[in-house]
Amino acid sequence: MLDPRENIINKRLERVKHIIAVSSGKGGVGKSLVASTLALTLTRKNFGVGLFDADFTSPSTHLILGVKDAKPKEEKGIIPAQVHGLKYVSMVAYSKENTLPLRGVDASNALIELFATTVWGELDFLIIDMPPGISDATLDVIRLVKGIKFLIVTTPSTLAFETVKKLLKLLAELKVPVLGVIENMKMNKNEFIRQNVTDAGFHFLG
Repeated sequence: MLDPRENIINKRLERVKHIIAVSSGKGGVGKSLVASTLALTLTRKNFGVGLFDADFTSPSTHLILGVKDAKPKEEKGIIPAQVHGLKYVSMVAYSKENTLPLRGVDASNALIELFATTVWGELDFLIIDMPPGISDATLDVIRLVKGIKFLIVTTPSTLAFETVKKLLKLLAELKVPVLGVIENMKMNKNEFIRQNVTDAGFHFLG
């Protein structure tokens, strides 16, 4: 049975020009830092930007942004807090730094609720900091958000890239656009990641 909230989501997002999900194959690769930096950089270039921390279990964008109190207002929906010139939503505003061990249906329900109730308004970019790996949240976002594009973050380790390959394969099978792959924490001139990304037909962004 179709959740009636799902029909509302794209209505909520219809004034957002570009929606970018920043994702990774595993945790600890700097995904949230990339998402936060991208959002701040676009804001400083005078774009209208929103940042949604969808990593409910291990949110960290509030730490990167130095946010202590960014609870959204509620008026016919959730009105995002203003942080450093961008619109910001994170479950930390409600959980007070406590992790939320949401899985399966509970995680999907929380994600759908936030998408359906958040009033982003007019934006040039909405950046979504995704949970790491291929989770229910990944599949839900792909299913629910029209026109979404993914930006993938990895590190030079073989283990990290093995999980990224699975994510890239899924996105290719579902015909979801991938903006490219960012190699974070590179310490040498090894071209392993670049070669594998380009061989797979994706853009390597450095």
